[in-house]
Amino acid sequence: QVHLVESGGDSVQPGGSLRLSCTASGYTHSNSYMGWFRQSPGKEREGVASLNADDRTNYIDSVKGRFTVSQDMSKDTFFLEMNNLQPDDTAMYYCAAGIRAPSSPLRWLLVPPLGVDDYQHWGQGTQVTVSS
Repeated sequence: QVHLVESGGDSVQPGGSLRLSCTASGYTHSNSYMGWFRQSPGKEREGVASLNADDRTNYIDSVKGRFTVSQDMSKDTFFLEMNNLQPDDTAMYYCAAGIRAPSSPLRWLLVPPLGVDDYQHWGQGTQVTVSS
């Protein structure tokens, strides 16, 4: 069973930076991919960034150039570096793990998915608040 724990959420001013971490246990890199999602009150959970074992990444347009997803495989830890944070980035941030199945789309090998339904394991979330 995959277990995920996020940390690093905080309150920052607009233009500030944060680094979120997600520590995974029971995770096998070779057939998995990781994603960062966020959800604010009244809105649906949305995929922000994703990463697979080959360090292929995928980002939503609103965070491109500001957010960077990375991993330390030796420590089973995943990161989301967030720069130039804006009030619209305020949300609960979740990391999630997906297991690639034989039926999974081949394109995921190049572009890991950002769909909520494509992930099977979820952390409890860490709050990010951007406010002046």
